[in-house]
Amino acid sequence: MSIDLLAESERLLSGEVSIDQYHPLFIRDGGALAELADGLAFVESFANVTAFVNDGRMLLVDAGGILHFRQVHEQLRTWTDAPLDVAVYTHGHVDHVWAVPLFEAEGHPVRVVAHENLPARFDRYDLTNGYNGTINQRQFKLAEPMFPSGFRYPDETYRQDMVISLNGLSVELHHDKGETDDGTWVWVPEHKVLCTGDLFIWAAPNCGNPQKVQRFPFEWAAALRKMAALGAELMLPGHGLPIAGRDRIAGVLSDTAELLESLVEQSLALMNQGARLDDLIHTVRVPEHLTSRPWLQPVYDDPEFVVRNLWRLYGGWYDGNPSHLQPAPESSLASELATLVGGAAVLADRALELLAGNDLRLAGHLAEFAALADPKDPGVLAVRREVNEARLNSERSLMAQGIYRWAVNESTDRIEQINKVDGDN
Repeated sequence: MSIDLLAESERLLSGEVSIDQYHPLFIRDGGALAELADGLAFVESFANVTAFVNDGRMLLVDAGGILHFRQVHEQLRTWTDAPLDVAVYTHGHVDHVWAVPLFEAEGHPVRVVAHENLPARFDRYDLTNGYNGTINQRQFKLAEPMFPSGFRYPDETYRQDMVISLNGLSVELHHDKGETDDGTWVWVPEHKVLCTGDLFIWAAPNCGNPQKVQRFPFEWAAALRKMAALGAELMLPGHGLPIAGRDRIAGVLSDTAELLESLVEQSLALMNQGARLDDLIHTVRVPEHLTSRPWLQPVYDDPEFVVRNLWRLYGGWYDGNPSHLQPAPESSLASELATLVGGAAVLADRALELLAGNDLRLAGHLAEFAALADPKDPGVLAVRREVNEARLNSERSLMAQGIYRWAVNESTDRIEQINKVDGDN
């Protein structure tokens, strides 16, 4: 199985297979366990899990997600009966932290280790449980809002670096900000094995998610540079396939760092010139030579969203447009525009013309204005649905797809409600 995973990885790296055929967040055949070396297993899951066994004791890097943690536990137990001594959380996202109680139920105490910022993340998740449930429903096509509670908190935290001994095997933990402020990446020098967590996920970095808290592109790039210099022979990412070979690993990490560094440099240059956020969004671009890299495709996040995140990080929420500082309600603005042009239907018709001309962004604005101006007109809502469906079909980013799909479904629901009321009358 390990040969298959690494061979598939090489096919992706070489461009023989498109990443669209092997999305890093989609599990092929339900996922599987691969023994990559003696005492080293890689569990391919929604979020991957790495297991080290040394002298009859096991250490896990990450512990499975809320949907797959039982499968992770079962797969590991088909591979080894070594008791779990230590579980390392690379960060606190819910796809990485759930299987520990199943191992504890076996009767052996487990020591959970994470960065010192992770407990505050779990606390925040409890405060925003409903909001996060809505995000998950929108982003992952769930039937209803879903977000867990009852997290297994770490027993021990560290600040910058830490070494764990697994019966004599040294496992190094290193902290860097990136996708999160509680990030940990793991280096096992004896075996030259690197576990990146979500600092590498076989996609353009998840550093601009429009529905999540602050991410840290500059620090993320620095972490990638550190990892690229290690001389790792095997890299086990948080999502996607393992990668073998010193040059391959250094190359993908360096390219990912360069992408982030370029976005940071371009964005700050424009901000320092007094540009607005709108200028950044429509000016900053990924360097041309990186756009074809199979491991940097915008299949989850989108570099445009990273630019927005950089603005939030360095410039706050005001985007430079004074009308946005203390705005009128969106519905009031939409109604005023509709009055000026002769009605919401006129806006909707123009949205369809723009859609026919493939100006999806401008069509999106007008369709939304039309629906805000007349939210009870099924014809206007049908246009909103059509425009957002076109945007959905044109996007590669899972995050953008989720939001546009939400708008499509919301429009359909409103139309059905209006028709039901009219039918009842």
